Amino acid sequence: MSLVEAVTNVLVGYGVAVTTQWVVFPLFGLHATLQENLLIGLIFTAVSLVRSYVLRRVFEALRVRQLSGNSG
Repeated sequence: MSLVEAVTNVLVGYGVAVTTQWVVFPLFGLHATLQENLLIGLIFTAVSLVRSYVLRRVFEALRVRQLSGNSG
Protein backbone atom coordinates (compact mmCIF):
# COMPACT_ATOMS: atom_id res chain seq x y z
CA MET A 1 0.00 0.00 0.00
CA SER A 2 2.95 2.38 0.49
CA LEU A 3 3.71 2.14 -3.22
CA VAL A 4 0.07 2.85 -4.08
CA GLU A 5 0.13 5.86 -1.76
CA ALA A 6 3.38 7.16 -3.26
CA VAL A 7 2.16 6.76 -6.86
CA THR A 8 -1.17 8.38 -6.01
CA ASN A 9 0.63 11.27 -4.33
CA VAL A 10 2.80 11.84 -7.42
CA LEU A 11 -0.14 11.65 -9.84
CA VAL A 12 -2.29 14.00 -7.77
CA GLY A 13 0.66 16.38 -7.36
CA TYR A 14 1.23 16.38 -11.11
CA GLY A 15 -2.43 17.16 -11.75
CA VAL A 16 -2.44 19.95 -9.18
CA ALA A 17 0.76 21.42 -10.68
CA VAL A 18 -0.57 21.44 -14.25
CA THR A 19 -3.92 22.88 -13.16
CA THR A 20 -2.21 25.56 -11.09
CA GLN A 21 0.05 26.51 -14.00
CA TRP A 22 -2.94 26.69 -16.34
CA VAL A 23 -4.68 29.11 -13.96
CA VAL A 24 -1.71 31.13 -12.63
CA PHE A 25 0.58 31.55 -15.63
CA PRO A 26 -1.83 33.85 -17.53
CA LEU A 27 -2.09 36.08 -14.45
CA PHE A 28 1.62 36.81 -14.94
CA GLY A 29 1.41 37.19 -18.70
CA LEU A 30 2.81 33.72 -19.37
CA HIS A 31 1.00 31.77 -22.04
CA ALA A 32 1.90 28.10 -22.41
CA THR A 33 0.27 25.48 -24.57
CA LEU A 34 -1.23 22.39 -22.96
CA GLN A 35 1.80 20.39 -24.08
CA GLU A 36 4.16 22.95 -22.54
CA ASN A 37 2.16 22.94 -19.29
CA LEU A 38 2.30 19.13 -19.18
CA LEU A 39 6.08 19.16 -19.73
CA ILE A 40 6.67 21.89 -17.15
CA GLY A 41 4.53 19.95 -14.66
CA LEU A 42 6.54 16.80 -15.39
CA ILE A 43 9.83 18.61 -14.78
CA PHE A 44 8.62 20.05 -11.48
CA THR A 45 7.27 16.64 -10.45
CA ALA A 46 10.65 15.03 -11.15
CA VAL A 47 12.43 17.73 -9.13
CA SER A 48 9.96 17.22 -6.29
CA LEU A 49 10.56 13.45 -6.30
CA VAL A 50 14.33 13.94 -6.12
CA ARG A 51 13.94 16.54 -3.36
CA SER A 52 11.70 14.24 -1.32
CA TYR A 53 14.08 11.31 -1.73
CA VAL A 54 17.15 13.32 -0.72
CA LEU A 55 15.43 14.82 2.32
CA ARG A 56 14.17 11.40 3.39
CA ARG A 57 17.71 9.99 3.16
CA VAL A 58 19.16 12.97 5.09
CA PHE A 59 16.63 12.65 7.89
CA GLU A 60 17.10 8.89 8.02
CA ALA A 61 20.87 9.38 8.32
CA LEU A 62 20.30 11.90 11.13
CA ARG A 63 17.98 9.47 12.89
CA VAL A 64 20.51 6.65 12.64
CA ARG A 65 23.30 8.94 13.87
CA GLN A 66 21.16 10.03 16.80
CA LEU A 67 20.30 6.43 17.70
CA SER A 68 23.92 5.31 17.53
CA GLY A 69 24.97 8.30 19.65
CA ASN A 70 22.38 7.47 22.30
CA SER A 71 23.37 3.81 22.52
CA GLY A 72 27.10 4.36 22.92
